[in-house]
Amino acid sequence: MQEFDLLIIGGGSGTQVGSLAAERDMSVAVCEPGPLGGACITRGCVPSKALIRRADTIRRARDAERLGIDVDVDDVDLDAITSEVRETVYEKAEHQAESLRESENHTLFDARARFVDERTVEIEGHDERVRGERVVVAVGAKPTTPPIDGLDEVDFLTSTDALYLDERPDELAILGGGYIGAELGHFYETIGSEVTIVQRGDSLVPREDGEVREAVTESFADRDRCTLHLNREATAVEKRGDRIAMYAEDAGDGDEEVEIEADELLVATGRKPATDDLDPEAGGIALDDAGFVEVDDSLETATEGVWALGDVIGEPLFKHAADHEARVVAANAVADRGEEIEYKGLAHAVFTRPQVAACGRTEEELEDAGQEYERARFAYDAAPMGLVSKEEGFVKVLAEPDGSVLGCHIVGPEASTLIHEVAVAGWVGEGSVEEIAEAIHVHPALNEVVLGAFDELADPLLSTAPDWSDVSME
Repeated sequence: MQEFDLLIIGGGSGTQVGSLAAERDMSVAVCEPGPLGGACITRGCVPSKALIRRADTIRRARDAERLGIDVDVDDVDLDAITSEVRETVYEKAEHQAESLRESENHTLFDARARFVDERTVEIEGHDERVRGERVVVAVGAKPTTPPIDGLDEVDFLTSTDALYLDERPDELAILGGGYIGAELGHFYETIGSEVTIVQRGDSLVPREDGEVREAVTESFADRDRCTLHLNREATAVEKRGDRIAMYAEDAGDGDEEVEIEADELLVATGRKPATDDLDPEAGGIALDDAGFVEVDDSLETATEGVWALGDVIGEPLFKHAADHEARVVAANAVADRGEEIEYKGLAHAVFTRPQVAACGRTEEELEDAGQEYERARFAYDAAPMGLVSKEEGFVKVLAEPDGSVLGCHIVGPEASTLIHEVAVAGWVGEGSVEEIAEAIHVHPALNEVVLGAFDELADPLLSTAPDWSDVSME
């Protein structure tokens, strides 16, 4: 049996812990059947945003007429786009693998690992077992497959498959209107596919603030090549020649069944922990009711000396959260610091059209909790840069009466960047609307929409945002 100072199971954010350990001359084993980089690099964040950047470029070109610029987009070569994206991300994954192979302190096992005892695993395809004095479980999550009649008999797309199609489907049906369905629906609708989204709830991106959900849902509903079936539950799927038919009934009473026929079906109904082949119970690792690995505040599992991080431990399922967790695990598993996880200022974004970003609690969450709060909403075109560029969107701020920020929600261009005015401020339990409103913002720049929203809740004597509400460029 081979023994190592540190055993990493999973080739994503957990390898960051291994890198720090190797720098301290610890022996590190990494078990990953490949490719390295986790879901983010080859089948998630990076390739999907590469596609969406191209969709956004097309959309800006088509919208240029509003600014007096005539631009035509005649054709989109999907095969060329996905081939370039695939080559780029897999080259990065292979580079990471080569780095581990060349490292004196790393040993890479290109295979799955299964627990056979505490801190001991069996490597698929290898005769001997591997033991780590300390272990990090970071196997991530994978797409779920809902129990729909006939689904296992048709060739449907997962979120991974949809990233690398070489031919644009004329008609694409998407089951699920969360962030994955919305992002990929945005891409394919933009490049010319007729997109139909079936969503069980009454809106897209259901975890967002109510006004955000409404804005995104209305944007999709207003598009010529997009059809929404809300409050619908898929009941059956069948192959129809070289096409797929899906049936969906009203999610409330089961009446009014609709039939959707398409060239391709994308199932985007959520993700589940990738622990199927791990046998965590054999390693003494406890799981919650949903199958996610249970950890304490230091991210240690029920087995001493075994930590877990990333999507396998459940919410929040973000790559940037996993990277943050890796820093805490590294501090504990490598440096014995006993640090505890804190998600202060954790933001997230949805890269659809309109782009969405948020930090903190939604208005609905505050109402359900009986939390007293104040709110302000500031439109993009109420600020100079949004006005001259005719940008649409808004910034919504939620704060306690004393000014403590409770949440911020942004809908519109560059939302994923603008949200960091709030996230970096470290506002959770500390930051106030005045602190952000008092910051001297560049003029004219799009971040003045953030200033405008916070300024509305700040002390009127400290107000610095100019009033552009009566100015029109029409």
